[in-house]
Amino acid sequence: MLTDAPFNALTSQIISAAIDVHRALGPGLLESTYSSCLKFELTDRQLRYTTERLIPIVYKGSLLEGGYRVDLIVEDTVVVEIKSVERLVPVHQAQLLTYVGLTGCPAGLLINFNVPKLVEGVKRVINPRHAANSASSVST
Repeated sequence: MLTDAPFNALTSQIISAAIDVHRALGPGLLESTYSSCLKFELTDRQLRYTTERLIPIVYKGSLLEGGYRVDLIVEDTVVVEIKSVERLVPVHQAQLLTYVGLTGCPAGLLINFNVPKLVEGVKRVINPRHAANSASSVST
């Protein structure tokens, strides 16, 4: 059951950190500003994270030039994609789902800081592979 998923407490801590940043700064700044402040808050909460992690492009078993860079991965569990845009569009959530799938992380957060209330700018996604594996590992 996803309501009992071990990453729920972690996503709550990340959202709480983002809310603190948003309360202090408000909307309208650059993503880089929110990213720096969110990293400060995560460190203050003693959460481990990596930034700008490169995800290579593997196509038909071949490693290709280029790759993707994920904003944050917290505790090797939650991908965090930071935005400061007028509104989130479906491609933002698709991007996060792709990152979650490529990293193998069970969950991801899309956080848009350019909103009046941060809760309006937060979207959580679950890695479909992780959800399927969790469901199949439940004994009946």
